[in-house]
Formats: sequence, structure tokens, C-alpha cells
Amino acid sequence: MSTHTPPRYPFAWTPPMQVPEALRDVHETSAMEVTLPSGDVATLVTRYKDVRALFADKRLSRNIARPDCARISKDNDLFMDPNIDPDPPEHTRVRSLVTKAFTARRIEALRPYVQQVADELLDAMEASEQPVELNEAFAFPLPIMVICKLLGVPAEDRDRFRGYVDGFLSVTKMPPEEVGKCRQNLWKYLGDLIESKRENPGDDLVSELIRVRDDEDDSRLNEHELHFWTQGLLIAGYVTTASQIGTGTAVLLHHPEFVRAIQADWSLVPSTVEELLRTQIMGSSVGTMRYAIDDIPLSDGAVIKKGTSVLLSEEGANMDPEVFDCPFELDIRRKENHHMTFGAGLHYCVGAALARMELQVATESLLRRFPDIRLAVPAEEMPRALGGFMEGFTEIPVEW
Repeated sequence: MSTHTPPRYPFAWTPPMQVPEALRDVHETSAMEVTLPSGDVATLVTRYKDVRALFADKRLSRNIARPDCARISKDNDLFMDPNIDPDPPEHTRVRSLVTKAFTARRIEALRPYVQQVADELLDAMEASEQPVELNEAFAFPLPIMVICKLLGVPAEDRDRFRGYVDGFLSVTKMPPEEVGKCRQNLWKYLGDLIESKRENPGDDLVSELIRVRDDEDDSRLNEHELHFWTQGLLIAGYVTTASQIGTGTAVLLHHPEFVRAIQADWSLVPSTVEELLRTQIMGSSVGTMRYAIDDIPLSDGAVIKKGTSVLLSEEGANMDPEVFDCPFELDIRRKENHHMTFGAGLHYCVGAALARMELQVATESLLRRFPDIRLAVPAEEMPRALGGFMEGFTEIPVEW
């Protein structure tokens, strides 16, 4: 019997601004076994061409509520809802409803509101005593307020569900009883919100999903799916963007030469946002868990066997030297940047356009308002989040 223990995954970002050594070596092979926080073993697919192809491969199922599928956490059944079928055609049916809310026209219509929220938050920052903690002052409030407007969630409820979401996304951060309590509270909160919207519908996404559920062919969306997708949109639209705003800004401020370059040429903002997304240091790929329902050959001839639990390494794909020149370096002028941070194929993130717009507004607004903004402590002293789905910096003190 082999005594080899696969390396732990997610790979640790220590020191906090440096790409993990383990990630630098993953491209030597197309796939490798890793040990998850639960202690279970899964196969991590590492190269860009394989990751991109497998995101669209129907031989990889997103239904991980299977008894022989690896678990991400011992304390939390993340993404394992036996009442939801996340594979086509069921997934496609629901996705087509949700996608309507994220058209380019609707996202651009939100831009003035996003700018207004950013300006108000920066006004408050400017009036605060320095140093200011960026996550609390700016990075987290901005996407929360935007997704609340899109979904029709009352602004006064933001602090309540932020705590629930922290528990929902715990991997090892909270004990199982605390995770369960947060999940129950979040589910109940959404139930109350849905009932409230039924009585007083508005021009928001939750009201639209309720209308589809109640007024149209009810085979299109059942009550559990209505709760599930509302929950998913709330979480995905808030915590991922918030973590990226905070951590991406911290990385940028760690390179003041890039800040000066952007302030000399604001047209660099979009490519800077894409490069910060590519380097993707605020989260791992545990959320890409899949289950092979058939044997699947990879580009180098290796085969993923039927019954294997699989992770598609977005960070591995984003740093594949066959695709990106100097892949471990931050290059805000990078021209070709088809990174995998939003996934690909059937499961490409429906909120990608919204996230990009928020990140662009946040980056430019912050650097325009505070031309001399800088980290108030050395980057090496900023703690990273441990034990949760997001791995960004927990505190980002800034001054100007």
C-alpha cells in the first residue's frame, strides 16, 4: 500500500504576495492528486487547454452530492444540494432565466448607480481617521449595495446576511454547528424575502424569478430552486467581487509603479482589472469540484477515470506558461488575457460583466480620489483569510 500523501490544496500563499511554490510546479503534469481540507483526495487538472475543454465536457458532472464524491469540507456540505440538478438540461433551464437579468444593457444601466455608491463610500473614507481598513470602508460595501439593488434586498439587511454568508462559505473556519446555524438563518432570511416580494413585487430579479415561478408554467422553476438560485446570486454577486476589489487593490498598491502608470493613463484600468483577475489570488478552485461519469483523456494522454473527483484549476490555467508569457508576473499592459477566472463554456459566470464593471469603477474611483494612496503596513504583515472559501486579505489598512 502506498504511503504517499498528496499535497494539501488550496496551496498556501506564504509569503502573502508571492505565488505559491506548489502552483509554479503544477504544469509539469496535466493532472495531480491533492488532499482537500476534508482529508479526501481529488484530482487537480492543471493546464489551460484541459481546464478550458473540461469546463464544457458533459462527462464531468457538477452534481457532487454523490456518496463517493470527495468532500471539500468535513464541516460543511458546500455545493452539495441533492434537490438541485446542476447539470444540463436542468441547469440550462434555470440559467436561461437568470441570464436575462445580466444582459450588457442592464449592466451598463447600473453603472451610474455603482459610481454613485463608490463616490459616497469614498466621501466617508476621506472623512475618516487614517489609516482606513479598505475592506470595511469600501471593498465589501460596494458590491453588497449593488447586488442588493439588483435583487431587491433591503439595504438595512446587509449586515445580517453578511454574517450568514461567512458561515455558508466556511471550509474549516467555523465548527459544523455554527455553519449549520448560519445556513439555516440564510435560508429562512431568503424565505422571508421571497414572501415579502410576493406581496409587494418590485422591479428586481427576485420579483422576476417569483413571477416566473408563480405565474408561468411551474415546471420552469420550483420553490426550492427559487430559494437556491436567489441564495446563489446573493452570495456570488457579493463575496467574490468584494474579495477581488480588496485583494486586487492590495496587490496593486504593493506595486506603486503600476499605480503611477494607471494615473498617467486611465485607459489601463480595464487591462489592469483583467490582470488582477488572472492572477486570482483571492480564492482557489475548490468551487469547481466535478465528478467524472466516464473515462476522460487529457491532452498529454493521461486519463481521468470514471468515478474520480476532479477540480479544474483556474489558477493553474491562468498561469500556464504555454499560454501566458511570464505567467507569474503582474503585467497591467497584457494584451491577450483570456483568463479562466469566470470559468468557461456552459458554466461561465453569468455575473462576469457586472463584476468587471464594478471592479473597473472601484479601481479608477479609488485611485482618482486618493492619488497618493498606499498600504499603511508592509504587505508581508497583512493576514490572509484562512478556512473559508475566499482567501483574500482580512485587513487592508491604507493611508494617503
